Amino acid sequence: MRKKFKKVLLKLSGEALLNKQGYGIDTETLDNISNQVKELHTLGTEIAIVVGGGNIFRGVAASAKGMDRATADYIGMLATVMNALALQDSLENKGIFTRVMSAISMHDIAEPYIRRRAIRHMEKGRIVIFAAGTGNPYFSTDTAAALRALEIGSEVILKATQVDGVYDSDPKKNPGAKKFNELKYIDVLSKGLKVMDATATSLCMDNNIPIIVFNLGVNGNIKKAASGQKIGTIVQGGSDG
Repeated sequence: MRKKFKKVLLKLSGEALLNKQGYGIDTETLDNISNQVKELHTLGTEIAIVVGGGNIFRGVAASAKGMDRATADYIGMLATVMNALALQDSLENKGIFTRVMSAISMHDIAEPYIRRRAIRHMEKGRIVIFAAGTGNPYFSTDTAAALRALEIGSEVILKATQVDGVYDSDPKKNPGAKKFNELKYIDVLSKGLKVMDATATSLCMDNNIPIIVFNLGVNGNIKKAASGQKIGTIVQGGSDG
């Protein structure tokens, strides 16, 4: 058994919310995620969520096609706010109190991000959804997840994906891909494994926050990951530990 965590940060990609057309928000998927989050919340776990925006807009992709990178990233941040509001609505329909906190000021729809207020919301049993990344271009929502996890004192980052862990190559393309049950941060960086981007991974390594990568598509996996069951891949430890 792994450690059981009392305060977690769940990182959801925007792609996790995709509908069958390949864009936008799938309400059935959203409902499934909310049910899994509720299952963990009923145990008394403090939960924060960082959600991406790739199902609506990807800043890096737009930049590659000629759009100014900073402008593209700001548009991507706005996409994360849309996803955060959709997730908030889904959770509150299940009776869970939530707060959306945005790194970009938009007072009519979200609270501004204030660290101590976020911590207090979680202490009161509210789920906090962090939107708009870090509020700065050139930083991914992976980095926002690592940063917010540090700021609020999260014990772990639960990285929800569409595969059941970290592999040495793409398991969808290579049937012989090897899955890792455990990895060290330095190995993720040196091997260029797709866990989180290098900035996020380095932040976690410097501050010793474990990352658990698991398949969001299996019901109950969020609870299992936070409860210490051996699922997915855990990233932790130094180069010699």
